[in-house]
Amino acid sequence: MSDDETSDPPDESASEAFTYNGGRVDPGESANIRYGISETYLGDPVRIPVTVVNGEYPGPTVFLSAAAHGDELNGIEVVREVAHDWDHSILHGTLVCLPVMNVPGFLAQERYLPIYDRDLNRSFPGREGSTSARRMANQIFTNFIEPCDLGLDFHTSTRGRTNMLHVRANTERSTVARLAKAFSSNVIIAGEGPSGTLRREATEAGIPTITVEMGEAHRFQRRLIDRALTGVASVLAEFGCHRESSVHWPGWRTVIDDDDEKTWLRADAGGIVDMKRGRGQLVEEGEVICTITNPFKEDEDIVTVEAPFTGLIVGVLENPVVYPGNPLCHLVGLSPDTLTALERERTTERSRSDLRQGDD
Repeated sequence: MSDDETSDPPDESASEAFTYNGGRVDPGESANIRYGISETYLGDPVRIPVTVVNGEYPGPTVFLSAAAHGDELNGIEVVREVAHDWDHSILHGTLVCLPVMNVPGFLAQERYLPIYDRDLNRSFPGREGSTSARRMANQIFTNFIEPCDLGLDFHTSTRGRTNMLHVRANTERSTVARLAKAFSSNVIIAGEGPSGTLRREATEAGIPTITVEMGEAHRFQRRLIDRALTGVASVLAEFGCHRESSVHWPGWRTVIDDDDEKTWLRADAGGIVDMKRGRGQLVEEGEVICTITNPFKEDEDIVTVEAPFTGLIVGVLENPVVYPGNPLCHLVGLSPDTLTALERERTTERSRSDLRQGDD
């Protein structure tokens, strides 16, 4: 399917069985599958868990994937809850749920495949007869991604950093832009993504896909998981899968599509970081974001890092030690209208908080 169209994805795909190499899931049925994508050093199968929910009614086929990096856990719980806790009795279409794609990395609690440190999320769409990572990616892609019409790929920041919930998407593609907005995050960072990433390669193959970034590695963060579940419900409503639901508006939104509107601030000195501002916070131009000191906290060696422009901290350092050049925070600029909407929202939240404290 081409993503240059302006119409909805086809509405007939889920009226038939969902098929993959070795099996099928008929309309009105669900299946939990352990699908072999490789073998261990002992010749035992490496299997990924997949849940396919094929609705009784026609509609788009949507994949939800997580843990392409094995230590990124928040998305796993999002995909599991959609697959197993939601009522899909009147589902229009099919959901293909892949909660753990990088099983070897997940078992080792490592980001990359513990097989020559290959990055599964730089190996799509994969290829037969190639590296171990590309063979695994090929099995996942051909069986569970290519049959789909849309995709949501969940990630967290790498270890030692954390992200506010935001979407990354190639908004130059009309359906991708629609999908990104339907997820209802406050921030969308535009771009096609690096070569080999699932969202880029799926989109290039005609399956509009976005990346959802949320939180940090090695943990479940319930507030972010719940917020992502709201986004999934909004997408399923927008594309007609859950027609009784409604599309969610986040209150304000900014689409960052200019390199001048975003920057990673990096350390110019090694040392210990005292972070003054956190994930999701607004900082004014010239405001101190953090300081870097040596073990003796000598005043003459303190390095102060200031915001180069007024913006929102999307990602921030969690591990408080750095070498020169290490990232400190990801800052994105906001338009005047967005700043006004954000300030209005936060003023309302503070008023509600004050009222609750008064009731106590």
